[in-house]
Amino acid sequence: MNRLLLLGDEAIAQAALDAGLSGMYAYPGTPSTEIMEYIQSSKDAAERKVRRDWSCNEKTAMEAALGMSYAGKRSMVAMKHVGLNVAADGFINSAMTGVNGGLIVVSADDPSMHSSQNEQDSRFYGKFASVPCFEPSNQQEAYDMIFDAFEASEKYKVPILFRITTRLAHSRANVELRDALPERKLSLPPDPLQFVLLPAIARKKYKGLLSSYESLKYDIRLSKYNSFKDGSKRELGIIACGIAYNYLMENISEETNQIPVLKISAYPFPPDLIREITSRCNEVLVLEEGAPIVEEALRGILDNGIKIFGRLDGTVPRDGELNPSIVAKALGLPVTYGEAVPSIVKMRPPSFCKGCGHADMFDSLIEAINSYGPGRVFSDIGCYTLGALPPYSAINSCVDMGASVTMAIGADDAGLFPSVAVIGDSTFTHSGMTGLLDAVVKNSKITVIISDNSTTGMTGGQQSQATGRLVQICEGIGVIMEHIRVMVPLRRNHEENVRIMKEEFDYKGVSVIIAMRECIQTASKRKKSED
Repeated sequence: MNRLLLLGDEAIAQAALDAGLSGMYAYPGTPSTEIMEYIQSSKDAAERKVRRDWSCNEKTAMEAALGMSYAGKRSMVAMKHVGLNVAADGFINSAMTGVNGGLIVVSADDPSMHSSQNEQDSRFYGKFASVPCFEPSNQQEAYDMIFDAFEASEKYKVPILFRITTRLAHSRANVELRDALPERKLSLPPDPLQFVLLPAIARKKYKGLLSSYESLKYDIRLSKYNSFKDGSKRELGIIACGIAYNYLMENISEETNQIPVLKISAYPFPPDLIREITSRCNEVLVLEEGAPIVEEALRGILDNGIKIFGRLDGTVPRDGELNPSIVAKALGLPVTYGEAVPSIVKMRPPSFCKGCGHADMFDSLIEAINSYGPGRVFSDIGCYTLGALPPYSAINSCVDMGASVTMAIGADDAGLFPSVAVIGDSTFTHSGMTGLLDAVVKNSKITVIISDNSTTGMTGGQQSQATGRLVQICEGIGVIMEHIRVMVPLRRNHEENVRIMKEEFDYKGVSVIIAMRECIQTASKRKKSED
């Protein structure tokens, strides 16, 4: 089969397999999750024994992928944009160590924050780390780019940042496949000190990194994805980056268009590419998904007084994702909107599934904490974050993965008692364990409620590294066994659970309550598979 109908995520996964992938590493995060899931379900990956297990967090995934690269084999790591924050230490330093086998870091950005805390633009990380960044405009380009990304990674000995966005990740298109390549053989780095970042070594490597970054501007593996098409109408020129090029093409015909268009899908690119369009046009419109990175760079490159339109001047909204209607409006074209939503259709805020253990846990928590007053419950990122909404309105924070525990520590330091953290099982092993160790060392007066549904629920029910291990982990970290309490969040256990919570809230030390009940969705799927 030479063609497949694939999501953008799936096109990336299939390309990696076809390019000789040996190891895939990730932590679930929308909109990147399907990359790992596709490889996990691949018969080809199973037959070749491609490593494809979920990692505890994005940092451990990044470092494992770097270890696979160290051994000379091709690896890929995938995460959402905020996950790249977690992996940033390993990612940025991997640019300094360089790679042995090809290494691709996929970061799936989420403009408009459909399921995220922010809408940061991962291209900043590419520039910050001085590594090349690919930004495909469609699924076929995403597939093809993976091959070039691996080759560029191995030629220049650097990791490659591969930036996609939600619409590309979760939309489908026909993709024409290439012949599969064999996996690379095991081979250690020729330089035994390549991965040793002692300052004397790192200083030399940094000079080399900067030099290779300049050379990459002209490498065909990148430059072929940046193309300029001239037009007879020279008043306005358009620069379209990544998927924004697709939105532009939905408004103009590639065959009949007379406006000069520069498509950018790979970074870095030479300044001459910009001058080619700006020398022809009086005005330039920049279309890019995310932050005005190219637009800001243009204002630094150009000093000829040319007018530049985009996100910075309000021609395109500064926040949120692009769409064809926004692009049409920016071009001065008629904007077509769909029919208005009938008034009978009401907005429905997200809510817990019927029978969800998180809901029963919050019912007990609300009653147990009521006598102490409001503002004492710090939470985290997961399905249970819905406890911030009515009818519960039970939590007071959700900042980043693991922050519930450490914010509770800080609030206790400030004199807030009791100080309670609510965290999920997968989030706890992602980044909550180190916070609990801080609490144990400081003997903080906090209660950590681990709402354990035995899965990574918010992203579709992937394996949780915590399943069956939480009691041993907490004891190993140093929590006193008498204050590691396990309860089952069910309505029939409500009074007992309230009693357990009150007892631990009153305790002047570190306590952990594990509210243990399998996710209702994964339990249903498991039972169906067993029938």
